[in-house]
Amino acid sequence: MTRFSPRAILLASAIAVAPLSAAWAETPADVLVVAHTIDDIISLDPAQSFEFSGNDVTQNLYSRLVDFDPLNLEAGFQPSLAEKWEVSEDGKTITLTLREGVTFQSGNPVRAEDAAWSLQRAVKLDKSPAFILTQFGLTPENVDQMVKADGNTVSITMDQPYAQSFVLNCLSASVASVIDKETVLQHVEGDDLGNAWLTTNSAGSGPYALAAWRPNEVVQLTAFENYFGGAPKMKRVIVKNVQESSAQRLQLEAGDIDVARNLTPSDIEGVTGKEGIVIKDEPRGRILYMGMSQRDPLLSQAPVQQAMRHLIDFEGMANSFLKGQWRIHQNFIPEGYLGASDENPWTYDIEAAKKILTDAGITGGTITTKVRDLREYLDVAQTLQASMAQAGLTLNIEQMTGAQVLDAYRAREVPIFLGEWGPDYADPQTNAGTFAWNPDNEGKGSTLAWRNSYAVPAAMQEAVKAATLEGDSDKRKQMYLDIQAEYRANAPILPLFQRVEQAAMRDTVKDWSAGGAVTSVMYHQVSKGE
Repeated sequence: MTRFSPRAILLASAIAVAPLSAAWAETPADVLVVAHTIDDIISLDPAQSFEFSGNDVTQNLYSRLVDFDPLNLEAGFQPSLAEKWEVSEDGKTITLTLREGVTFQSGNPVRAEDAAWSLQRAVKLDKSPAFILTQFGLTPENVDQMVKADGNTVSITMDQPYAQSFVLNCLSASVASVIDKETVLQHVEGDDLGNAWLTTNSAGSGPYALAAWRPNEVVQLTAFENYFGGAPKMKRVIVKNVQESSAQRLQLEAGDIDVARNLTPSDIEGVTGKEGIVIKDEPRGRILYMGMSQRDPLLSQAPVQQAMRHLIDFEGMANSFLKGQWRIHQNFIPEGYLGASDENPWTYDIEAAKKILTDAGITGGTITTKVRDLREYLDVAQTLQASMAQAGLTLNIEQMTGAQVLDAYRAREVPIFLGEWGPDYADPQTNAGTFAWNPDNEGKGSTLAWRNSYAVPAAMQEAVKAATLEGDSDKRKQMYLDIQAEYRANAPILPLFQRVEQAAMRDTVKDWSAGGAVTSVMYHQVSKGE
């Protein structure tokens, strides 16, 4: 195991990372050291970064036109680089006015021109997160005409009068980060718009600048003292890639790190109550769900789908191997989002399931699940296997790597899928548009409904589309509640649990937030003290 000493890092250059074998009693007062699994980072260009760990970094390197405060998520989107906005009479154009006096980390002023160019750039690069912007009718061909800067304002014209909340929620996503155009243009290679350079460098106006990223090892951030939101209290943030829960726990107990983000329930239990350590529970946006393919002759029968709702031991799993890190949530919009529902009507009832099957003349059957080789997924599958056996159904479990399962799932070859879905942006449409949207069930698709061959009723899809156009937030919220009520009753894709992040930390860490359900960790608000 490689360990990094914060003191050694402070004495070294901004990029060097020195291994050290000795343990320290505590980290420096102005340095935050976090242990996390960050081996998923591919690029730190906000137009490309689409992994959980990558977004944690870019969220701190860049500012966006609007944003969320992780300590006040109930307030929703808030002014950031844009201090105000207005929508045209036809509802198709939103014009945002930038605040004055903000500078990038290079010293260049933040201009409306930078904001417009950043959005245009993301659409033209067309990397994984670009769809968050292109769903408004923006294309590489029209984006220069649809997104324009004029003085201190930037205007975005869309193909339809989308709900203001929908548009602003999407503008808070990492892909909408405002980039220092003049700096990036100095590093363009061919037609990459600076993508190669921004993979390992930053050009933002956020509270931190990128000092170093060593893939699979460490990310180092240094404070931007002239950040418009006020200088960060932590002068440096060091995020170490520590894969094993046991290693994170040992480093936390030794004082080598301030925060451990990936402890297992057993390690959380082991540090709970220990002097100097506190646990913070925070609901995240990720949903653990079960998809039942409608290509399977057994699962395509409505009585089987209804019976399966009673063959899931929600309480048993939530109180054992999922304890503390998943909570029961039978709706596709996570807690923390507009339109989230707290209705959980499905109950574990073997006799009820048996009666449903018997009344339908179903006396048995065999179903297969392909499960990623993660312990919690396998535990869920085995618990389901035992419940189904009591109702006369056989579940065969095939264990595979994550890549193998995903390939099979995308090819519609998984009868029962057990896995997670994480929202792509901070709006309920991010989940409604995948759980309850499948416009071409016979063609090529990518939504979760398509992967499970679920021909979503036309009326439900119309309701999903209508919700993106409803300007009244209260009415829009009710629309999503109504969609989920119908979905719970009939859909073959069952949301089961919502992820809860349990961060273990030294009690000196104040104002830590992983970002709640709708955003990513923001280090700017973190401090350390007695």
